[in-house]
Amino acid sequence: MTISRQNLSIIIVTFMSEEVIDNCIKSIPNDIKIVIVDNSNNSIFKTNIENKYKNVQCISSPENIGMGRGNNLGLKNINTDFALILNPDVILEKDTINEIINASKNLQSFAILAPISNKKNYPNYKLYEKKDFLKNTITPFKVKSVDGYALILNLKRLNKLESFRGNNYFDENFFLYLENDDLCKRILDNNENIYIVPKSKINHLGASAVNKKFEHQIELLRNWHWIWSKFYYNKKHHGFLIALFDGLPTFLSAILKSLFYSLLNKRKRDIYYHRVSGYWNALLGRKSNFRPKINS
Repeated sequence: MTISRQNLSIIIVTFMSEEVIDNCIKSIPNDIKIVIVDNSNNSIFKTNIENKYKNVQCISSPENIGMGRGNNLGLKNINTDFALILNPDVILEKDTINEIINASKNLQSFAILAPISNKKNYPNYKLYEKKDFLKNTITPFKVKSVDGYALILNLKRLNKLESFRGNNYFDENFFLYLENDDLCKRILDNNENIYIVPKSKINHLGASAVNKKFEHQIELLRNWHWIWSKFYYNKKHHGFLIALFDGLPTFLSAILKSLFYSLLNKRKRDIYYHRVSGYWNALLGRKSNFRPKINS
């Protein structure tokens, strides 16, 4: 099925994202519906954004539910066949959507289509093998996974698969990080295709989705959840022992560095402590329960 602006919606999960969200929305054609799931529980943000943009619906979550649950909540509130999952610190180029639409006309089957990052040194995809590195391609090519900050889901196709029925797209156990890798792996396990569209380009600002005044708390959040999500992902797909030994060097290193910086640098001590805590909680089978201490 071909993508069109009429059967495409855009899902954006935000958290204290006021500084970047306007540039993101302005880069999106105004005839495409946008659903924002705001994890800040900010009624003023919801009112302002809906008044400012007529194609935007903002769902205010009473608590910070993270990326996986946030995306699923947004997907429950659309009725189009395709959904572009987008981070608030992504800016589309003028022809981003048109090139995606054009590419969909020439592909027989796909579960995910993704634009390509304009930062060539930081590709937003993983190939099946490193030796498969591609140069100067202009036609869509298959990949192993794509980053979660910009990807289009073929909902009509996914809904035909048993493991994706009932809005079971993103694993909600992931609060932050690797929910997209998990999604892509499950798609490949179902023998479905994931494509990058090289003519469709985006600019991802990176680590800019949250107001910079909360930088330290977000740094702690990232360090905790990266190691937790990595353990959970490995455990889910490769088994407990792989998860244990893959994360063990980082865990032991973080313990030593946390002790080393305990008297020298409180900021660094806290970062390494949160790595330790993330791994330990994952090891014990606890949920991804760490949340930043942020007041708007």
